[in-house]
Amino acid sequence: MPDHENNPDSSLTQKNGALFDRLSHATALWAGKPSTTVMAFVVIMVWAASGPVFHFSDTWQLVINTATTIVTFLMVFLIQSSQNRDTTAIQIKLDELILRLNGAREELMDLEQLDAESLERIRREFEQRAVTARANGGSTPSTA
Repeated sequence: MPDHENNPDSSLTQKNGALFDRLSHATALWAGKPSTTVMAFVVIMVWAASGPVFHFSDTWQLVINTATTIVTFLMVFLIQSSQNRDTTAIQIKLDELILRLNGAREELMDLEQLDAESLERIRREFEQRAVTARANGGSTPSTA
């Protein structure tokens, strides 16, 4: 029997992870909408307009500083989680395409695992292939 079936905490962790994934995805979608930007602008305008009422006090300034710091701090983690999930999905889709293409180099499937030097070497190789293709009128010799 798998270990997680004997561990009630594992089920809770899995549920919390799924909830976090849904929350981060929804937050990233919401944050990227033009209406969200307009709403943020309106909040800033209301805050700025309230300055004279509060005599531009330290507390008035602290309200916006604290609110924006908290929102920024939380958004970094939520958006990064959503981006990680999207990147993983894109990598899986690209890997599937590589597997299905005749002549594709399967060793390219895990490029995201390579160090920067290896990636740069492969990038230079593809740049050279592009130069060769342009020189040959759009066709390159296969290296498969």
